[in-house]
Amino acid sequence: MRKVIAARLLQSKQTIPHYYLSIDVNVDKISALRKELNDAADGKFKLSLNDFVVKASALALKAVPAANSSWYDTFIRQHNAADICVAVATDAGLITPIVFGAESKGLSTIANNVKELAEKARSNKLAPHEYQGGTFTISNLGMFGVKSFSAIINPPQSCILAVGSVEKRLITPETTASIMNVTLSCDHRVVDGAVGAHWLAAFKKFIENPTTMLL
Repeated sequence: MRKVIAARLLQSKQTIPHYYLSIDVNVDKISALRKELNDAADGKFKLSLNDFVVKASALALKAVPAANSSWYDTFIRQHNAADICVAVATDAGLITPIVFGAESKGLSTIANNVKELAEKARSNKLAPHEYQGGTFTISNLGMFGVKSFSAIINPPQSCILAVGSVEKRLITPETTASIMNVTLSCDHRVVDGAVGAHWLAAFKKFIENPTTMLL
């Protein structure tokens, strides 16, 4: 598995013209909504911040469909569904199980999907169709205290989102906010800078107004 990962990462860095866009997003409203929903869940699910990131990414792909595309040498394929790969660290290496059609799934369904897929990944029980494919990838190292990083694109996808940690920042002399840094790596053959910027703007809008993801 490590040899396969190494070969794909090398191919990606050698053949894909990466560029990187970073923004900060305020997650105060998500934190409050997450607590409210988890308190009312009665143990049926437990939402994480990453579940909101998955949903916001999928909705942003629907809002900016040019970012939901893949490079196939002689043509570019634009996908209808937002099939979100979530990077999971295992003893054998990194694997990216897929939340299919995340744009049409509720947050509780996404949370349960990600939990089940992560457990199967760590026990080496994923079926090939559960990790081969996908249209967009999320890699989250925030839980390790990593503030920001740039991730390597997972071909033939054209974008991957690197999610950093949440930190309290002073906004005014009297107020603080919970801020999270994200960095979007893009394939310049497919996603122009303006498209990447539009995607990040849509993502930020959903993250900072999380009730819109419930509609």
